[in-house]
Amino acid sequence: MTVKFIVCFLAGIGAGLGTGFAGMSAAAVISPMLVTFLGLPAYEAVGIALASDVLASAVSAYTYGKNRNLDIKNGLVMMAAVLAFTLVGSFAASLLPNTTMGNVSVFMTFFLGIKFIVKPVMTTKEAMNTVSRRKRFIQSAFSGMVVGFICGFVGAGGGMMMLLLLTGVLGYELKTAVGTSVFIMAFTALTGAASHFVIGGAPDLWCLIFCVLSTLLWARIAARFANKASAVTLNRATGVVLTVLGAAICIMNFS
Repeated sequence: MTVKFIVCFLAGIGAGLGTGFAGMSAAAVISPMLVTFLGLPAYEAVGIALASDVLASAVSAYTYGKNRNLDIKNGLVMMAAVLAFTLVGSFAASLLPNTTMGNVSVFMTFFLGIKFIVKPVMTTKEAMNTVSRRKRFIQSAFSGMVVGFICGFVGAGGGMMMLLLLTGVLGYELKTAVGTSVFIMAFTALTGAASHFVIGGAPDLWCLIFCVLSTLLWARIAARFANKASAVTLNRATGVVLTVLGAAICIMNFS
C-alpha cells in the first residue's frame, strides 16, 4: 500500500503540474508510471489517469475562467467533436494488444516543451480575435475530431495535441489556449474514463483515489501560478515542465 501511495502521489505531481500549466492529459504521466511501477494493465491505467484528469482539469478551467483566460464559445464546438471521437478512439483501443497502448505520443510532450522554450507563444488576445467566426468554427470542429480520437485511443497526447492545435493552428494566446484546453479535457476525460471502465471493468480503487487527489492538488497550484505569470514566464515554465515530464516518460517507456 505504501509503494502504491508513493507512486500515485508522484504521478499526480507530474500530471497536476502538466494539467495546470499546459492542459496536458494526466494519462501522459500517470499511465506509464502505473504500468511500469505497479504492473497495472495499460488499459486500466489509462482509465485511472483519465479519471484523475476530470477534477484536475475542472478546477484548472475554473481558475483560468475566473481570470478571463477561457474561450467557452469555441471551446464548446471543439468539445462536441472531441466527445464524439473519444468514444470512437476508446473502442478502437480496446481491440488492440496491451503493448500498443501509450506508445503513440511518447515524444510529443518532450518536443512541445522544447518548442515553448525555444519559440514561445507570444500571440495577444487582440490578434487572436481577428479570426472570422466561420473559420474558427471549422478549425475548432476539425481539431476536436483529431484530439478526441487520440485521447480515447491512448489517453496520452490528447491534451498536448489540443494545446499544439490551439496555439499553432487556431492562433490562441497561451493562457487562453491552456484555459480552453483544460475546459474541454474535463469533459473529454470524463467520457474517456467512463468508457474505459465500462469496457474494461472497475479499476484499482486505491490507485484511483490516490491519483485523483494528488493530481487535483498540484493542478490547482499550477493553474493559480500560471494565471499570475507573464507570457514569457509562463512559456518558460510550461516548456520546462513539459520537457522534464517528456524526458521522464521516454526514459520509463524505453528503459
